[in-house]
Amino acid sequence: MRIGSFELKDRLFAAPMAGVTDRPFRRLCRRLGASYAVSEMVASDPRMRASGKTSRRLDHEGEAAPVAVQLVGADPAVLADAARYNVDRGAQVIDLNMGCPARKVCQVACGSALLRQEDLVARIVESVVQAVDVPVTLKYRTGWDPHSRNAVRIARMAESAGVRMLTLHGRTRACGFGGDAEYDTIAQVKQAVRIPVVANGDIDTPQKARYVFDVTGADAIMIGRAAQGRPWIFREIGGFLRTGSVQPPAAVQEVRGLLQEHLDEHYGLYGESLGVRTARKHIIWYTRRLRGGTHFCDRMNRLERCEDQRRALDEFLQEAGERDDRLQYLDDSIEETAGPECGGDNGDLDAIAACEN
Repeated sequence: MRIGSFELKDRLFAAPMAGVTDRPFRRLCRRLGASYAVSEMVASDPRMRASGKTSRRLDHEGEAAPVAVQLVGADPAVLADAARYNVDRGAQVIDLNMGCPARKVCQVACGSALLRQEDLVARIVESVVQAVDVPVTLKYRTGWDPHSRNAVRIARMAESAGVRMLTLHGRTRACGFGGDAEYDTIAQVKQAVRIPVVANGDIDTPQKARYVFDVTGADAIMIGRAAQGRPWIFREIGGFLRTGSVQPPAAVQEVRGLLQEHLDEHYGLYGESLGVRTARKHIIWYTRRLRGGTHFCDRMNRLERCEDQRRALDEFLQEAGERDDRLQYLDDSIEETAGPECGGDNGDLDAIAACEN
């Protein structure tokens, strides 16, 4: 499929998640089979541009095209200016966030709160499309609540304004991440417009990916939370869609090398002090469901140096590889969570951890 002039090699996308999909993680997902990955949401407010956090989010060094930056905001003129600013710094696609359900975002009338103001949605989309000469895309939810689903109207409005692709999460804002995503609305949007439509929400296995393609007719699917600690899910889904066969679990020694490279790039982006804190959540997602993961995660929360983290993870995976050639996950029902201490930016509007919008 295509986004503007960009031809994508596959139909598997990595979702933008604040505090998660930074440049190192996006590059890893792309390496493992995602053909497209969108940045963490970037505040449109120009006062945020001088912050170290925003600077890191606008760092696209070594990132494969198309470079996609997601903007969050509610003022059409400010969003248009932010779009121009990001295009001048390397963005090749501008994605508009109208899907984040987080309270701190919605309280300032951003994210999925915009779905209650269709006239404002129209002004935002038109303003940003007119401001830049790169494709503008929209990621949103099915509506504010189950009684006011307006995804089809917004889809038609966006297409008329020049939006080049729609990504739709199969929940309303009121649903948060509770219950199950519904895909009927995504199928209706696909029938209503001619631009590409991407399905998002609860796609966590290769079989579920095929099901969502079948029931929605979507042009692509976007994976979010299921890729946390399992970026090779893109490869697993791609293999299943091509062959119909379930791929074996990832080889421990391959994962060992991939994760060391991920940590090296992560520390390089964040530095020692911030790097050790922001890496914890990734390490814990990678390991918490493996044998011995509970004890290891408890230990990881006490390490204060990047090199100690790196060495501990390598030793843990070496021991796992001595037991099994491939990753062996414990029962999903085992409760092992990273907790707020595992990284970083809790409470910050511009970095709401793991907000898969």
